[in-house]
Amino acid sequence: MMDLAFNFEEEKTMPAEAAAEGPQPKTVTELSNEIKRFVEGNFGRVLVRGEIFGAKRADSGHWYLSLKDENAVLSAVCWRGVASGLEVKIEDGLEVIASGKITTFSGKSSYQLVIESLEPAGQGALLKLLEERKQQFIKEGLFDTAHKKPIPFLPRTIGVVSSASGAVIRDIIHRIRDRFPSHIVLWPTPVQGEGAAEKVAAAIRGFNALDGNDSVRRPDVIIVARGGGSLEDLWPFNEEIVIRAVYNSRIPLISAVGHETDTMLIDYVSDLRAPTPTGAAEFAVPVRAELQARILTIQSRMFSSMTHYLNERRNLVTGLGRGIPNLSQILQESRQKLDDRIERLNLSFKNLLNNKLNRIERVSLRPYYIKNIIERQSENLKSLSLRLDSVSVDSVLARGFAWVKTGRGKTVYNLEQARQAPTLEISFIDGKLKTKPIGKKNDLQGDLFDLL
Repeated sequence: MMDLAFNFEEEKTMPAEAAAEGPQPKTVTELSNEIKRFVEGNFGRVLVRGEIFGAKRADSGHWYLSLKDENAVLSAVCWRGVASGLEVKIEDGLEVIASGKITTFSGKSSYQLVIESLEPAGQGALLKLLEERKQQFIKEGLFDTAHKKPIPFLPRTIGVVSSASGAVIRDIIHRIRDRFPSHIVLWPTPVQGEGAAEKVAAAIRGFNALDGNDSVRRPDVIIVARGGGSLEDLWPFNEEIVIRAVYNSRIPLISAVGHETDTMLIDYVSDLRAPTPTGAAEFAVPVRAELQARILTIQSRMFSSMTHYLNERRNLVTGLGRGIPNLSQILQESRQKLDDRIERLNLSFKNLLNNKLNRIERVSLRPYYIKNIIERQSENLKSLSLRLDSVSVDSVLARGFAWVKTGRGKTVYNLEQARQAPTLEISFIDGKLKTKPIGKKNDLQGDLFDLL
């Protein structure tokens, strides 16, 4: 089925003879087009409430359906581009409010509604849509507790997304001032009606976009709040744009929408759900008086604990001190031992000195003893001198030996060392001879050395 529109030429002027005969017949197309212009010209955008039945999706992606009530049926079509953007699932039995334009379809001589938007009608339909969205978000993981952020214990700045008028914002301000006065920043938004969801989402994103350089302080926690109402009134807080804005918020968010018995989808995705706007204020800040009393209690317990600890340590030190000997007693014993050692040392020194004196006296009384010692030592010296002379270089050379050294003074011990030395020095008893090896003449004559 297609929405057809044909161009046609205006009716040509008929000859006078034909005009006189009466009205001329029109073609089916001409009549259909006139009806189409009449219907579309007299009906602008319309709102129709009815129940969907006979819904069918064509291969092209277009939807063809009917809307009915107790007494009438209206054909309708929803083009593919519009159907893909609908939040309501087209299905039989769903009561909806459809908006669009009335047009005709000349191919069947019928009229139909071209649907431009579709909304559920009635609380039952809304609840069904709400459940479908809930299951969709659960499947995506938007409600997982792993994504929830802790609410700061004592926020410096609290952002509020709510209407600027009404009791909600006044209750929040009053409750926060009573508990713990904090800086409050209100982002005024409508909380019901068309466009409310988009503005609530924009406010949440706006708070997150603030930084330290802005004139408005970035809040530490956000409260999204509104008072009670019907499901239709609270519906903006079930819209996908709001749910995703809350999920993507880097700032912890408290939802306080409706009464305690009202549960919107924003309550599932928020970091904390409050039963009422006043309850949200209570969750946001503690009670100052309670904190002060708690601090005083902790301070008193700390002082008591420290006093108890110091007393225990003092008693411990005192107990340990009882087992330590008296210092004066230790010094007295050490002093006595020192006096004993000094006395024994003096006695030993005297005995040693007496022994040495006695030996000296014995030696002085016997001069021959000293003479014998001197004679024995002289004989030992003579014997050692003779032995030393026998192994001296001169003594060895005198016995016919020669001392061969390299030019650098290193002793030569064998023939191979003599051959490798550039120069040789041969010492005899009566002088020295310098030479150098010039090679081997033959096996019989041996090595040749040139005298220098």
